Amino acid sequence: MKALVLNVDKHTLRMNFQAEQLKRLGIECERIAARTPDNITPEANDPYWNNWERPLKTVEKAILLTHQEAWEKVIAANMPMLILEDDAWLSKNTKEFLDEIAQTKNIEHVSLEIRGRKKLIARKSHQTVGGLRRLYQDRSGAAAYVLWPAGAKKLLARSHKNAGLADAMICAAYEMSSWQAVPPMALQLDKCETYGLEQPLNTTSAVTDDRQATSEIITKTLSHTFRRLSAQIKMGLRRILTLHKAERVYLTPNRSDFTKI
Repeated sequence: MKALVLNVDKHTLRMNFQAEQLKRLGIECERIAARTPDNITPEANDPYWNNWERPLKTVEKAILLTHQEAWEKVIAANMPMLILEDDAWLSKNTKEFLDEIAQTKNIEHVSLEIRGRKKLIARKSHQTVGGLRRLYQDRSGAAAYVLWPAGAKKLLARSHKNAGLADAMICAAYEMSSWQAVPPMALQLDKCETYGLEQPLNTTSAVTDDRQATSEIITKTLSHTFRRLSAQIKMGLRRILTLHKAERVYLTPNRSDFTKI
């Protein structure tokens, strides 16, 4: 299975990190030049960018556009692909896991990562892949996931209708057959300390390391608040409807599976 690495031009150290780890794991990769606030021109007054739970920062718009490009590549290739943000650290067992799920039927999306928040997952594992559980509700994270063409089409349809954070777009796509790697196969480098791992490359989130992201004036309206409440209600209903088959759990990585390059 091929990996698509989303990488900003100036982040050469991150791309080197990805190239080295993917080569070591035996995973072919293709770089996608990530969009930035400097090379996008979203119209400030375009209603599309103002219909999420809060106004999006310019860097968040750029991240969504970059993920949309990756989703289009999955559809064009007509095969599942691993999508990585350039600060994702992978388990040494990732290649074997990808090989195992590549031909699995009725799966459209698999999250490999964790970000220190509970996930609503099935109590039972997949019938043929023991390290896979149905993911009913995630809360954040788009740094490492596998996407099938059917899932990519659903995400594009959703994101073309309404904008939003890339990870929020994925988490809210209840129409998609989503699954979770157990134990997790990836984490962003900024979460290493959370799980007792030494960070192999010093880095920060793309949202927080961009000056423009913190300098923008964000004005929240009553409509944004209503959308936020609506999303919270949907998540609550999702939990109630899956009580008989799912549980909210903190997942932790096997620390010995993460080796420094």
